[in-house]
Amino acid sequence: MTKAEIVEDIAGKTGLTKKDVAMAMDQFLESISKALADGKHYEIRGFGTFKVKARKARMARNPRTGEAVPVPDRNVPVFKVSKELKDMVSNA
Repeated sequence: MTKAEIVEDIAGKTGLTKKDVAMAMDQFLESISKALADGKHYEIRGFGTFKVKARKARMARNPRTGEAVPVPDRNVPVFKVSKELKDMVSNA
């Protein structure tokens, strides 16, 4: 689903305007992004957890030339699915 489809679905089910739903969704996503940028995690019970994980520096290979290329350490966002959501999807 795209963001626009999600907004349309929520607006249809709640009776709110698409503009209001889109604004709320934008604020929700901004809140998650800001928390991750600050190194915090964002837990939504029954759905999952967004958090930042540190990746160590490593050596990789350029597939075109085969040359070894250093990849620096960095932080990456990850999403861990909750047990409830895993069970819901596996039983669908």
